[in-house]
Amino acid sequence: MTQQPRRSRAIHVDEDAEQEAHPEWDGTGRLRLRFTPADREVRVPPAVSVFDAASWNGIAVDSTCGGHGTCKKCKVKILDGTVPVSPMDQRAFGPDQLADGWRLACLAAVHTDLAIEIPPLTTRPKAATVGVGRQVILRPAIQKRYVELAEPTLSDQVPDVDRLLAAIDDLEPTVSLHALRRIPSVLRAADWKVTAVVVGDQLIDVEPGDTSATHHALAFDLGTTTVVATLLDTATGTPVAVASMLNKQQPFGGDVITRISATMMDPDVLPRLTELAKDTLAELTENVCTEAGIDRAQVYEIALAGNATMVSLLLGIDPEPIGVAPFILSSRSTPTVAAADLGVAIHPAAPAYVLPSLGAYVGGDIVAGTLASGMDRDKRLRLFIDVGTNCEIVLGDGERLLSTAAPAGPAFEGGQIRCGMRAADGAIEVVTLSDDDVALQVIGDVEPKGLCGSGLVDAVSELVRVGLLDSSGRLISQDAARELLPKLAGRLLQIGQERVFVLHWAGAEGDVSESTYISQRDVRELQFAKAAISTGWTLLLEEMGVNAADVQQVLLAGSFGSYLSPASAIRIGLVPSLPVLRIVSAGNVAGEGAKMTLLSQAERAGADALLKEVSYVELSDRPDFNDRFVDLLAFP
Repeated sequence: MTQQPRRSRAIHVDEDAEQEAHPEWDGTGRLRLRFTPADREVRVPPAVSVFDAASWNGIAVDSTCGGHGTCKKCKVKILDGTVPVSPMDQRAFGPDQLADGWRLACLAAVHTDLAIEIPPLTTRPKAATVGVGRQVILRPAIQKRYVELAEPTLSDQVPDVDRLLAAIDDLEPTVSLHALRRIPSVLRAADWKVTAVVVGDQLIDVEPGDTSATHHALAFDLGTTTVVATLLDTATGTPVAVASMLNKQQPFGGDVITRISATMMDPDVLPRLTELAKDTLAELTENVCTEAGIDRAQVYEIALAGNATMVSLLLGIDPEPIGVAPFILSSRSTPTVAAADLGVAIHPAAPAYVLPSLGAYVGGDIVAGTLASGMDRDKRLRLFIDVGTNCEIVLGDGERLLSTAAPAGPAFEGGQIRCGMRAADGAIEVVTLSDDDVALQVIGDVEPKGLCGSGLVDAVSELVRVGLLDSSGRLISQDAARELLPKLAGRLLQIGQERVFVLHWAGAEGDVSESTYISQRDVRELQFAKAAISTGWTLLLEEMGVNAADVQQVLLAGSFGSYLSPASAIRIGLVPSLPVLRIVSAGNVAGEGAKMTLLSQAERAGADALLKEVSYVELSDRPDFNDRFVDLLAFP
């Protein structure tokens, strides 16, 4: 089948009309969606579609058009909450169905908390939608062929392998040693009725009977902090199970530089980190296979996206050259390895595809994200920002792609923040200030324990907005606050010589010992992080010869980017000052890109081709970087 041109979602939002229709939305806050019968609750930014919200979280919604609003298959029922009726809904449903809450998921923008029923899949789609509205024509590497062979005789002494290959003449695989060892016994035990299992260009097994309906593969997003595994049915493109967990390498540091340093100081650390990465992948494999009720031996391939350091540590490659100037990779591409070599106990002959890296700090996770978001094909000027300890940035207009990496530091992960913590139960994730009060959203709806990255950005943004934080990043004095916002002034205190603003009182008002607050030093940490990122995209825009106002879409990627308030990001200068609806949460596009390489060999070739298509810009080599960085420390 010929692959169709890759497209971005064809439905574009009229920003002015959308803002007028939903004046209550200023780009802040997260909304809760409860999906049934999956019994899953997820939190998403406002204005995403129900289709994307489900896809990002591994919940399958029927579709063949890729979310373009034309196939009318992505039917969902709104059980609780409100979603306006679109013109396409009126063509897809009758009056009674509309009254009952039926909507097309790809056109159902989320502006309130919702409870949603998703019907079971009724078709086996020829295309699967992944990433940010990307359509993939299914052409997986995993192929199965059921055959019934003639039993050999004295007059028909064709060797077993030749007999089998002749029966699957639409494929021309080589034969693995594992398959060669099994073929004689399996053919005879199965009365010559078997299924040939081919992955790519290699026959990896024969299975007794007809197992041609079973096609499973595993996609991994190997993050520095979090690792995500998605079990896929590659015949339909459907996620079967999804699981995530903290990377077990965490005790050796929260960022790649710390882990590289650990290997440099102690030669025994590298093999230990390799084993911890393998243990993480192994546990996730067990989790998703158990959840789906799938025999691990029926998982035939894996794809893995990760930054260059994580991949090096997983493969047992010395990462020191990555961590010191001139920052050199051992290799941009990784040869195909066995899944077993990565600690993943699935089919014993299953291969593993590791996405290539563009540079020492723009790795396979960014290649996967670039692929999933269609940065190489969309003709709009788009900016892709994966916000994290190391922030990777890609700028593209469909003709040219530029990338860079900015050392943002751990502030977005809650690191080096006085009351910082990861995005877990008890973390403040949304902050809103009024003239007389502080409103908080806390993960898990429990008593606040600390402040995660999105809450930090919100808090600083709100303090700037109401004037308690000046443009230089300095918290104003309590006396000045009494004149400006007297009912909030009592929250501005000092701990030693440092000013703090209390977000939540844990004990008596005035006692900050157990309270959650943001300090002057926290503000500085965030300023350094956002200045590094904004310097990165500013220099890429200049390299491309365009202005910030020309950017038509900003994609905020990664687990943190998915929960970052677009309005807050604009207000502190983390992203260009654009209409808020141009700032899009892209979700886990690294994982989506890994999934795409399993679902389509053409997409895998596209990932490899990005090595030649993307130009890397090294910021540390720019003589004007420091000056630009200092200029961008201030808040707009």
